[in-house]
Amino acid sequence: MRTDKVYVIGFMGAGKSSVARALGTRLGWRVQDIDELIESREHQSIATVFARNGEAYFRRIEHEVLCELVHERQLVVATGGGTFVGTDNRNIINKDGVSIWLDVSFDRVIDRLRSDTKRPLAADHTRMQTLFETRRTAYALADFRVDASLTSIDEQTEQILEWIRIETIRTSVSYTHLTLPPSDLV
Repeated sequence: MRTDKVYVIGFMGAGKSSVARALGTRLGWRVQDIDELIESREHQSIATVFARNGEAYFRRIEHEVLCELVHERQLVVATGGGTFVGTDNRNIINKDGVSIWLDVSFDRVIDRLRSDTKRPLAADHTRMQTLFETRRTAYALADFRVDASLTSIDEQTEQILEWIRIETIRTSVSYTHLTLPPSDLV
């Protein structure tokens, strides 16, 4: 498991961008936000990209942006809410680094997005709840889950850092248990 890159995944309003920034600060790593990269590349908001070009176009651009980040190390990436749902994207993420799911309740999402008009998929609450339930199946395939409903950004960051410490040690220890031939046979 590669613990030198962290992908923060979860539903819209879960706090991915905020946690990614906090995690990047604590690790001393750069932070990239896929939605911000798309907006910069397209010179328009995510909502405008969806409205003008449709979701299929957006997902293609999202995949391209994700692929551009693969070669970078010591990086925290805030993904879009749907980035991890696509099998190709999920495979890239899980091979390239660790995926951290910020799991938040639907009620909490509604509270957080109540006044947000920038998210194109948040306008219809019934559709959004269906999307929420569908995406949870993909999110559950993440390497680590953080309950983001009741904890602060600092607490979530600490949970993630502790998990990374443990995974780094576990991975290092598993390599030290390899049986190597005596040095005079090599």
